[in-house]
Amino acid sequence: MLSIGSRPIWLFRGWVDMRCQADRLAQVVEHQLGRQPYHGDAFVFLGRDRRRVKVLMWDRSGFWLASKRLEQGLYATPIPLEGPDARQVVALSPAELAQLLEGITVHRATYAPHYRREPVDPSP
Repeated sequence: MLSIGSRPIWLFRGWVDMRCQADRLAQVVEHQLGRQPYHGDAFVFLGRDRRRVKVLMWDRSGFWLASKRLEQGLYATPIPLEGPDARQVVALSPAELAQLLEGITVHRATYAPHYRREPVDPSP
């Protein structure tokens, strides 16, 4: 499996023609999302039928394009945002991407609050 590591992961909320290859998906990232496809972020695209997914990433020498097609079932997409606050792209954690790729529905998942220590001011 392709390792995404700690790079940012972005899910495009619109539908993409799954016949598109790396260059066309890079244009979608640049022109529709207003982001730079060459910064090393991972961009996730879903097909209209929700049975296909593609992940586009740039490393130092070129684009990686991974694709997966489900034989049965559909990918569970996040609940779309509505109204003036709607976004075309949503940040995903590596765990959320893994769940999406495995077909796990997480619409009603609740996250336990994590402890975050307040930074200590080193000045006296």
